[in-house]
Amino acid sequence: MRTAPLRYGWTTGACATAATTAAYQALLTGDFPDPVTITLPKGQRPAFALAREELADGLARAAVVKDAGDDPDVTHGALVQVTVRRAAAGSGVTFRAGPGVGTVTKPGLPLAVGEPAINPVPRAMMTAAVVELARRHGDAGDVEVEISVEHGEELARKTWNPRLGILGGLSILGTTGIVVPYSCSAWIDSIRRGIDVARAAGRTHVAGCTGSTSERVAAQVHGLPEDALLDMGDFAGAVLKYLRRHPVPRLTIAGGVGKLSKLADGHLDLHSGRSQVDLGALAALVRAHDGPAELAAGIEGANTALDALQQSLRAGFPLGDLIAAGARRTALGVLREAPVQVDVIVIDRAGTVVGQAG
Repeated sequence: MRTAPLRYGWTTGACATAATTAAYQALLTGDFPDPVTITLPKGQRPAFALAREELADGLARAAVVKDAGDDPDVTHGALVQVTVRRAAAGSGVTFRAGPGVGTVTKPGLPLAVGEPAINPVPRAMMTAAVVELARRHGDAGDVEVEISVEHGEELARKTWNPRLGILGGLSILGTTGIVVPYSCSAWIDSIRRGIDVARAAGRTHVAGCTGSTSERVAAQVHGLPEDALLDMGDFAGAVLKYLRRHPVPRLTIAGGVGKLSKLADGHLDLHSGRSQVDLGALAALVRAHDGPAELAAGIEGANTALDALQQSLRAGFPLGDLIAAGARRTALGVLREAPVQVDVIVIDRAGTVVGQAG
């Protein structure tokens, strides 16, 4: 059993800021600081070792290997490289997407269409670093900052970027500069951005899905395009709370019987470590709807929600529909008076629809 605390890591934005700081300082002085220290938004001052450095006429290049700590981040170990070039007088700090960094192609994100996918906080961090160095060395600070990520286009396929319309690579992210291990914040932020993109595209129907199978089923049942599909995973509450403030006319919730039985029981975080299937509650559903007593007893002794579902299917009892109805009640309760119509699709592991409501 692991007893040591999980190790924090650094965002791509923090790595890019470190590489920018090192490259611009080398451009000014001819020397790369190694390690290079930066200031994060909350005042922490971490140091980063340089993995690559290059100085040429009018440009300097530095790279940092991203360390995500103990977080299962797809960009852990990626090489984040920054090239700083002299730019036109009065231009200030401008940003460019190099190889492996994406470009925004859809509205609804905090960046304009056509902009490199370098988020506002990392931009502010890099700009502040340049401004401080320029002040210290008597320079104007007119530079172009080009960020690239080695194998970034390939890594981006494992993220939400293609669905959000960020094409060609990864986003340079981070609001604090720190990656909290196993943090749900990045996933929840992706859910919110997915809703923003769907709204900006004029979508009137979105689907919050617990996984790839339920996503495929929701798309087939309702004919939904890719940018209307939200990979909510375990974070049903994140979808519902954001839609309460930023409504879309119709929401489909699709997922497996286990996760949606937990939603029906009032849980908004569907992770197995934070909520459990209540087989007693499922048995109570059977009794409340005049189901066979032997089925209720069998469900109380079931191994899993799937086992309970299979027993109900053999008995011809619509447990899946009752779970869907309960999940829908929970969703409507969180949405409150928001103008969002809700339907729910419950599936088994093969992707067969075993329950619907709404």
